[in-house]
This record gives sequence, structure tokens and C-alpha cells, in this order.
Amino acid sequence: MSATLGTMLRQLEPEWDIRIYERLSDVALESSNPWNNAGTGHAALCELNYTPERPDGSIEITNAVKVNEQFQVSRQFWSYLVGKGLLPEPSAFLTATPHMSLVWGESNVEYLRKRYDALKDHPLFAGMEYSDDAAVIRQWAPLVIPGRAKSQPIAATRMAAGTDVDFGALTKLLMNGLVASGATLHVEHSVQSIRRTKDGLWKLRLREEVGTTPVEVTARFVFVGAGGHALPLLQKSGIKEIRGFGGFPVSGQWLRTDNPAVVAKHHAKIYGKASVGAPPMSVPHLDTRVVDGSPSLLFGPYAGFTPKFLKTGSWFDLFGSIRWHNLVPMLQVGLKNFDLVKYLVGELLASRSAKLDALREFYPNADGDDWYQQTAGQRVQIIKNVPGKGGTLQFGTEVVASADGSIAGLLGASPGASTAPSIMIDLIERCFPEKLEAWKPGLLAMVPSYGRNVSDDPALAAELLESTAETLAIAR
Repeated sequence: MSATLGTMLRQLEPEWDIRIYERLSDVALESSNPWNNAGTGHAALCELNYTPERPDGSIEITNAVKVNEQFQVSRQFWSYLVGKGLLPEPSAFLTATPHMSLVWGESNVEYLRKRYDALKDHPLFAGMEYSDDAAVIRQWAPLVIPGRAKSQPIAATRMAAGTDVDFGALTKLLMNGLVASGATLHVEHSVQSIRRTKDGLWKLRLREEVGTTPVEVTARFVFVGAGGHALPLLQKSGIKEIRGFGGFPVSGQWLRTDNPAVVAKHHAKIYGKASVGAPPMSVPHLDTRVVDGSPSLLFGPYAGFTPKFLKTGSWFDLFGSIRWHNLVPMLQVGLKNFDLVKYLVGELLASRSAKLDALREFYPNADGDDWYQQTAGQRVQIIKNVPGKGGTLQFGTEVVASADGSIAGLLGASPGASTAPSIMIDLIERCFPEKLEAWKPGLLAMVPSYGRNVSDDPALAAELLESTAETLAIAR
């Protein structure tokens, strides 16, 4: 998020002084690290949690269209940067990887068929394929059929236009570009305090991890792009807009294989249906990952719980974030989300054998000796006090900004990095309204669809899908 916002602002205001402070020894070691997230390039092509079934049996596609719209903004922005030479060859961070949904059981097969019917004629989902024929599905994903009972109803959808994104590589490339253009990056600096000065500026006090000399920085605008740690940092600022917000941390683990014989037989990201009570980040999926040019397969993630807000965070993060204004919403969320608590307890107690059983629902002939466990990233789901509803657990992302737009931060998790350009454009509109008229040509250059909904114009959708696919070297 920070790398994306900084890159946009550098294009819009080349003379601005941009400084980036990172607590760790390098950027992209937490949530943006490729082994800490699914790298899906979330476009709602395969994620079934974006298309719930209504009580009348029809399929709600509003959120899927919204997420896909946001990912089209990402494609346009990355295409612009590649075209300008501000990013290298797309293969440095992006790999064309089909996106699939896979379900079994009669009711789930019926659901997926209805989902396909609801999406197939939409301009942003053109090209979606559906099959309940095991032979066809085996052609799409050779590992998922052998060993499965022939009597088991099964169905899948496939979108060839999917992607696997190495957000760690992308973040580093964007940061390198920022530094090359004159921005400064300071690693191993942690923020100790954020306070408003009498003249309306922000004074940040930082500590160098190596050394004891405190550092003070004064800024007109501050963006807090600290992953799960954004909540306590915004609380330090004292802005009233953060009141009532809390965080619920969810950890995760993967099963991973690098066995070339197994990896070579699977080239797709396959999402299934979530367990009852499972958060969106825990929807099971069998993923092709390409990191530093080397392919692997990941399955999971298996959810867990730790009070840390970051993998490198403190065991006191959750308790330290409790305030008088968010205590009641947090307690209400605990009482209202018993299914989630039950699910997390079950995941925490799950043995390796149970985890392999879950893998074999996707890949029946999986050999446990090929797979090893790896810790995934830490996510902090939003707890928000919603008028009339009280404390509510939100699965998504939300920008929290001061009334004057001088400080802002991002809370939440999925779809996260995949939609960073769209989220950062929204932030720019909220925090710099007086600049928008002058910045409009620059925004249109970076994102040609700026100010329009691609899904409302089939011709525009087809044009942008074609042009960005060509620039990024991915399927149409």
C-alpha cells in the first residue's frame, strides 16, 4: 500500500519530499512477503466468498463485480508503470495462472452452476468456463481427479485470465523506483509517537533499531501502511476517527511442496468453499506460486490465533490495542461470532494428519512426505462499532483518515494488496480533494478508466482487458 501510494504521488507531484520508514531490515518482509499471502491477484474469478447464495437460491454478485473492478485498476496501473519503464518486465512480479473454483457434493455443484450462470455474461467475467465432467476438470487440473470416487458429484469453473502475483517483488520494485526518483527509505526505524503540532503538522518520533539516537520528523501528510500494526499507530495519533475500531488477529499456516514432479502437474489457483465460521482468509485453496522464478504449490491456509498483530509483533499487541472506546465493540464481536471462535479452536487443535486430510479433499493422492508446514502471514480483521448493530467483525479493508485528510491508514486484510491502486486512489480523493482537478490528467494517465465503472461499459471492459493483458503478458 505504501509503495503504491508513494509511486502515485511521485507521478502527480514530482517535487514533493517523500520519506518512508520501515521497522524491519527491508521492505515486504511482513504481509507483502510472497510466502505470507496467497498472491492470488484477487479478481473474484474463483473466490466463492464474494458470491454468496441468497435465501431465495439466487447468487449475489455485487461484491465480486466490485473486487474485479478494483483489480482492473491494478492491471491498468501496473501496465502504465511497465509502459513508462518504471517497472521491469511483468514476469519479475506476475505469472499468468488460471483461476479455478472446485466443489463437490450435489448442493455445492448446483451452487457453482448458478454462480457460473450469474457471471458468465458479465463483461468482466467473459471467458469463464464451467464443467461437471471429471475428464474435463482433469485436463484443467490433473491432480484433483485421480483417487476421487467416481460417484462423487464434482464441478469446477476456470478463468484462463487469472494471475499469480509476487507482491514482495512488486513492493521492492516500486520502492526501488521511488528511491531512484529522490524519495528516501529508512529501514530499521520504529515509530514511537505521532502527535499533532499547533500549526497543524504531524511530528513523528522514531527510534533506530540500531543505535539509541531518536529521530524526529515533521510532515504535512502521513500514511500509515503498517499492516496489522496500523491500528495501534493510528491510535497513537489521537484522531477521533479511529475511536471504536478494534482488531481481531488471525494467523495462518500453509502446507507447501517444492517437489518438481508434483508441481509440474498443477498450474492453477483452485479455491473451494469455506468451512462454517471460517474467515475469508481461511478459504481453502491449492495454489501455484512462483517466487524468484521458482514454482511451488501451497495448500491452506489453516487458521490459528495469536495476539500478535504482525508475525514479528509483540504478544501484547492485542491487549495493548484495547481502549475504553473499543472495549464494548470487541466484547460484542466475541459474543456474536461463536462459530468463528469454534472454527479457530478446531484449527488450533488440528493435527498434521487432519491437515493432510483437508489437502486430500482437493488432491486425493497427495503424499504427506512431499509436503511441509510453513507459517503464513498475520492478518488483523477489523472490529468496528456500527450504529444500530454494535460491534461488528468486518472482512475486508477500510481506510481511516482524519477529517482534514492530513493522516490516514489502512485497516483490514483481504483482498488487500491485489486492490492497492484502487484503494490508494480512494485515499487520494479523500485526503487531497483540493488537488484533484489538477491531478486528473495524471490519474487518467495511470488509470484510463478513472472516474468510470468498467463493468458499465462492455466495450471499455473489452478494450482494457485486451490492452492490459498484452502489456502484462497474461491471458485475455
